[in-house]
Amino acid sequence: MIEIRNLTKKYGDKLAVDNISFNVAKGEILGFLGPNGAGKSTTMNMLTGYLSLSSGSIKIDGFDILDNPVEAKAKVGYLPEHPPLYLDMTVKEYLDFVYDLKKVTENRDEHLNKIMDTVKISDVKNRVISNLSKGYKQRVGIAQAMIGNPEVLILDEPTVGLDPKQIIEIRDVIKKLGREHTVILSSHILQEVNAICERVIIINKGKLVASDTPENLGRALSNENKFQMRIAGKERDILDALENITGIKYVKSLGKKEEGTIDFIIESEPEKDVRRDIFFSLADAKCPILSMQNMALSLEEVFLTVTKSAESGMELVSDINEEEIEIVGAKNTKDEEEEKVDEGNI
Repeated sequence: MIEIRNLTKKYGDKLAVDNISFNVAKGEILGFLGPNGAGKSTTMNMLTGYLSLSSGSIKIDGFDILDNPVEAKAKVGYLPEHPPLYLDMTVKEYLDFVYDLKKVTENRDEHLNKIMDTVKISDVKNRVISNLSKGYKQRVGIAQAMIGNPEVLILDEPTVGLDPKQIIEIRDVIKKLGREHTVILSSHILQEVNAICERVIIINKGKLVASDTPENLGRALSNENKFQMRIAGKERDILDALENITGIKYVKSLGKKEEGTIDFIIESEPEKDVRRDIFFSLADAKCPILSMQNMALSLEEVFLTVTKSAESGMELVSDINEEEIEIVGAKNTKDEEEEKVDEGNI
């Protein structure tokens, strides 16, 4: 749906976006992340056609943003960080105004009523926008982006300033939109991105530093198949059950966290899934598994790691096929960690 190649934007001598390339598939919800000043808003403004490109290309559903600007822009709905609302209008008056501005040809009442139902603002359509809560104003902003049924929605910080209840409501709206639209979501609330987005792109100082699913990025940066387990039973019985499982590198006991249980950190060989073998071995030993949690880096940890690495001249980049990622210039110090394993480990 979106194809970006060698996209660059300069402001005089300042390089705001530095030769980035990525694709966004039809129907995908993409998280677009980066520190303040990283080039996110500049990139999104170029995607909408609001800013010109210094070099490179942007194609939206096959239409080049420079060669076919009218067709390309018609494919995009945009919610900026500060929604462009006319506060003295009612919600319905404002949406009618945007409908006319975009020269939409669909039946006005059916089109606008469907949008208002989707974002749940039908009950306030006759209220003046200035009297609405922050959450409802954000919904009106999303509604104006949807007018004309654009295939791509670009949402810049759609939940900024909202309370937890409002964030959940807007998150549900975005998930619903993802069923019929391609969505690019920029947000500083990383838990929100992790909950909504199928893939994330992270840029820093104008450069693309990471692109993949949050789970794959976490595994690649930690370079480990490591998880934490809580197991009921005696420690020696559990260690005996785990000792002969092929593919386990080591097991570390963390001691008792609740009565009758032991917590363990278990690491397997790369590309080796030992979970089923662990289950059956512990079942035979009558030591039930009470919990199992993957210890790959969280999205917050990934974000901090890749942006810090980029500032040090190291990059984590995607090969664009979304299946594998490559770490450039960074080495994992696993050997140092393994030297710290105590005598209780196997």
